[in-house]
Amino acid sequence: MGDGASQPEAGPARPDLVLLPDNPPPQGAEVIWYEGRGGMRLRMLYAPEPKDNGVKTRGLAIVCPGRSEFIEKYFEVARDLQERGFAVVIFDWPGQGLSQRQLKNPLAGHIKNFDWYVEALMRGLARIERRAPKTWVLLSHSMGGAIALEALRARRLTVAAAAFSAPMWGIPIWFFQRWYGRTMRAIGAGAMQARPRQPDETFENNQLTHCEPRWQLFRRLMEADPRLALGEPTIAWVVSSLNAFRTLFAPNALNHLRDLPMLIAIASEETIVKKSAQRKLARNFQAGKVITVQGAGHEILMEIDERRDQFWKAFEEMCRKADV
Repeated sequence: MGDGASQPEAGPARPDLVLLPDNPPPQGAEVIWYEGRGGMRLRMLYAPEPKDNGVKTRGLAIVCPGRSEFIEKYFEVARDLQERGFAVVIFDWPGQGLSQRQLKNPLAGHIKNFDWYVEALMRGLARIERRAPKTWVLLSHSMGGAIALEALRARRLTVAAAAFSAPMWGIPIWFFQRWYGRTMRAIGAGAMQARPRQPDETFENNQLTHCEPRWQLFRRLMEADPRLALGEPTIAWVVSSLNAFRTLFAPNALNHLRDLPMLIAIASEETIVKKSAQRKLARNFQAGKVITVQGAGHEILMEIDERRDQFWKAFEEMCRKADV
């Protein structure tokens, strides 16, 4: 059985970006394809800081999306960052968006090892570091928060400040499920999906956002290009994530980050990742600020404007603290 990795067959040329009239890309957006670990073909987007909006250049914002997300979902966030004077880079992680999938089943959310994500981040940044602003700020969501923090923990990445939206520093999973996952991975069944396909989500029962237009946009993008869609995670993804959490929570693992200006934004209605893990890990960061966005679902950056504004206000406070 194994992890079932395979190279997809080459198909006809397709656009590098999925565009909708009401979701314009950031100014000057450029798609960059690059090679990840194992020869995977990965996609990233770079957009320079605007030169004509009268805002002082502040640095590069490194946007790290969550599981199942893709570049186009973050166009609005990228435009917000450009209006604040930042250049922007956004990643399609291995096995997500238009980056190459590892399995014959393209909907299976699979990764062999969590470090594949970190490697994708670092290789992508290496492609733009010569032309990008020299001051770097992280803005990560959910699984992207685990990727970003692991890169910082391992001293592979240095930034002036780091903002985390609902970071995935723990997932709600029972002991038996942990044991089952590790056992199945050990016997070579890592490519199996960790749970059956779930019922189709509706806006009324979704646990992500209270903003219907932003919720609909995500789905309209996948309807425009089904290659963007991603289904349930595999057992290998679950076990790789659990291993990453163990590393982050190891004694003294984050001591060198205690003085880094940080923002940890917790959604009050969080059900996707563990709020207790967010609060526990945040205690390591003396220069960090924890905010709870009242009424927000997991996707704070895709919430109604009032809740998004709470995040952006705290983001600006973090940047001022970092002199960015």
